[in-house]
Amino acid sequence: MLERMKDLIRSQDICVLATARGNRPHCSLMAYVTDEDCREIYMVTHRNTAKFRNATENPSLSLLIDTRIEDREGRRERARALTVSGLFERIGKPERLEAIRARLVARHAYLREFAAHSEAEVFAVKIQSLQLLDGITESYFERIA
Repeated sequence: MLERMKDLIRSQDICVLATARGNRPHCSLMAYVTDEDCREIYMVTHRNTAKFRNATENPSLSLLIDTRIEDREGRRERARALTVSGLFERIGKPERLEAIRARLVARHAYLREFAAHSEAEVFAVKIQSLQLLDGITESYFERIA
């Protein structure tokens, strides 16, 4: 089942990022790329955003990756939704940061200017667990870290 979960992560490139600050949740639609082993997911945001402030104060976050677009028009009962629980991590090494930024821009060309902005910060979500809802009733859980 873990490989099916990883395949879902790799097949998509947009997720909902949930952060929290002071017991107030905040959701953001985000573009992403993943590492080869699906242990980290990478995104970019600007430092002056609620999501970034929340994540730096409370590094526990959650992502929702799903197939609602593919499974629309009478196929909703087959939709899959993957909840990714993880930890926010800043990218320390400049060469690693640039490599990840290049991968993000290669997959999401529209992020080129956004990711080059002086306020932009590329960050990682270190995956701790995955929970897949496969259709309406089938649920699977995998602990990663």
